[in-house]
Amino acid sequence: MAARTKTTKDRPSYRCTECGWQTAKWLGRCPECQAWGTVEEYGAPAVRTTAPGRVTTSALPIGQVDGRQATARTTGVPELDRVLGGGLVPGAVVLLAGEPGVGKSTLLLDVAAKSASAEHRTLYVTGEESASQVRLRADRIGALDDHLYLAAETDLAAILGHLDEVKPSLLILDSVQTVASPEIEGAPGGMAQVREVAGALIRASKERGMSTLLVGHVTKDGAIAGPRLLEHLVDVVLHFEGDRHARLRLVRGVKNRYGATDEVGCFELHDEGITGLADPSGLFLTRRAEPVPGTCLTVTLEGRRPLVAEVQALTVDSQIPSPRRTTSGLETSRVSMMLAVLEQRGRISALGKRDIYSATVGGVKLSEPAADLAVALALASAASDTPLPKNLVAIGEVGLAGEVRRVTGVQRRLAEAHRLGFTHALVPTDPGKVPSGMKVLEVADMGDALRVLPRSRRREAPREAEERR
Repeated sequence: MAARTKTTKDRPSYRCTECGWQTAKWLGRCPECQAWGTVEEYGAPAVRTTAPGRVTTSALPIGQVDGRQATARTTGVPELDRVLGGGLVPGAVVLLAGEPGVGKSTLLLDVAAKSASAEHRTLYVTGEESASQVRLRADRIGALDDHLYLAAETDLAAILGHLDEVKPSLLILDSVQTVASPEIEGAPGGMAQVREVAGALIRASKERGMSTLLVGHVTKDGAIAGPRLLEHLVDVVLHFEGDRHARLRLVRGVKNRYGATDEVGCFELHDEGITGLADPSGLFLTRRAEPVPGTCLTVTLEGRRPLVAEVQALTVDSQIPSPRRTTSGLETSRVSMMLAVLEQRGRISALGKRDIYSATVGGVKLSEPAADLAVALALASAASDTPLPKNLVAIGEVGLAGEVRRVTGVQRRLAEAHRLGFTHALVPTDPGKVPSGMKVLEVADMGDALRVLPRSRRREAPREAEERR
């Protein structure tokens, strides 16, 4: 009887289209990136063995490796250098993502002009606009330089040809989703195209020692569009944030192989372009001769940078059964928590049946718990129609039991407030060393904090006064 030859049938394999994680069976959710519906079948894995090859560069003891090749070069924009960790490292690839119209192209065109020189050429490749449109923007913001080269291309092979011709030290591509490779099937912006284009540019950057800035699109949720593999491949990931109706723009570091990831750069967008703000606290304050009810100042930390911000609140009699709760720049859930704490722990019962509006000044968004005390005091001041003392800042997290908890960086916050001329501060207990000449009041709960409100009788509304007559 003839022996039966056992054949091994190729088993199907599955791969996540977002992060590339592989598995032998299908799953509805990727365990690696937690994305739903991204695991798809792509065929049987091929078993391959790689033979040892020639060594291009011999391994050296780490102490003999020349670290001068990774010395950062300034971009000409100090606020961007702050986020990058000193500047652009040769061979580094930076991914800058942000919503449409936030100012990414304006910032990068300014960087391209300021970093260009005779020794370091800059190549700006646009895939979304024509060369004449970019030239008009350059004329408007004053971003013209003889060593800044401009090309409008959407073909990867053409871009690599420009690199051989110009030999730049800095490449700026706006944007990576508009470029396609003729060797890969699919439309520009697809998963395969983005992976191929990014991989080719990263290899070119490492081989040439060329810094590369890639612009990436974002989804409607604010996440970077395309596969997560793109974020893993690049060296630095930056998010460009800001409300298009406000002047403030923030560049926040999310990933940085050459520096800290908690740095934030502040910029101001105007008609003449975009400029860095070394001291942006003035945008978030309203200068008044006399204090106004419903306002309180706090110091927030954006990365390592302390910023003085103003919280405003307004309460009016409601004309509908369900009073309005409107917020701008503040988290609605935290404002609702502060209202509940004031009503239950602070014995302020006038807030439940009134319309309440709360906002920040200058378009800044306060999401950290350290602003809880300022929000609560602004609401209490608006409810009692009595202003808080002048030159007062409030820092602290408020719990549901009414306690004021300690927060990080209190000394840095107080130093910033003292530098701007504020003389009084409300802080949690044990704040550490405080600036000389600044009066700091330690509060343990909301009862202690509400004592800073002057004991003056709340002015009656005109309608209430007429009813009493």
